Amino acid sequence: MSVTPEDKLQTDLLHDLEPVVEKELNRHLSMAKEWFPHQYVPWSEGRDYDGPLDGEPWSIEQSRLSHEARESLIVNLLTEDNLPGYHRAIATVYGRDGAWGTWVNRWTAEEDRHATVLRDYLTVTRAVDPVALERARMRHMQAGYEADHGDSFLHGTAYVSFQELATRVSHRNTGSASGDPVCEQMMARIAADENLHMIFYRNLMAAALEAAPNATMRAITDVVTTFQMPGHSIDGFLRKSVVIANAGIYDLRLHHDDVLIPVLRKWGVFDRTDLSGDGEKAREELGEFLEQLDAAATKFETRREERRARQAAKKG
Repeated sequence: MSVTPEDKLQTDLLHDLEPVVEKELNRHLSMAKEWFPHQYVPWSEGRDYDGPLDGEPWSIEQSRLSHEARESLIVNLLTEDNLPGYHRAIATVYGRDGAWGTWVNRWTAEEDRHATVLRDYLTVTRAVDPVALERARMRHMQAGYEADHGDSFLHGTAYVSFQELATRVSHRNTGSASGDPVCEQMMARIAADENLHMIFYRNLMAAALEAAPNATMRAITDVVTTFQMPGHSIDGFLRKSVVIANAGIYDLRLHHDDVLIPVLRKWGVFDRTDLSGDGEKAREELGEFLEQLDAAATKFETRREERRARQAAKKG
């Protein structure tokens, strides 16, 4: 089997960037704070459910969360639940040896806490229907996870650079929207993990831009223009995402202003002078896409404000 130029580039990058991975891994370990999921769960509120323990069945009145916060927490948890699929995808790209393998396992171990604390909180506080939640988890995980761009190192690293930041924003805003100080503190703690993960991938991608600017620029544009959150295969995701967007928890404006633009600015993609050919073409495509996304975000915001005004008028 012949080796394609893309395969050779990927092999070369994995070799050449390992010192960067080791440096970023050490930086991450020096900054990451140990924390314990059980300390963020109000266990004293817990009581038995119906079933073998013959406790009290769940009903919607038991939840103190708004519909919007509840939907967002369900999406966040089901997304975190699919960690085995994400681990397989990232281990396939980065491998299991050296600093790459150490990072993959460390990242997986940190991410695993997120689903643990979210499920414990939601179950103990009776925030969501636990039966519906478990059925949704089974369906979502059985559907599996496949990265949109296969086992491409550049595409995969570009994706997680944006996705980790998007998740951080979503988690923080979900906590704020919950109206529950316990939930807000928990989501802020999870978001802090996601931020450190984003910095690792963002810095790794910056090194890739230096090593292979044109191919890396193409990967960035491909990922930005086709970006989907990792939980997009959740049953009812589109409906839930509309609820979340209308609540201002995560919408096009946040995606453009708080996720894409900060990362792209950090990489200096529009200031680079080392692009040519397809790399330059990819940057032009990216600029055009961002303009379209900005316009779409403004349109959505305008319509949302009009809907809110109409709703307020009806209540008045």
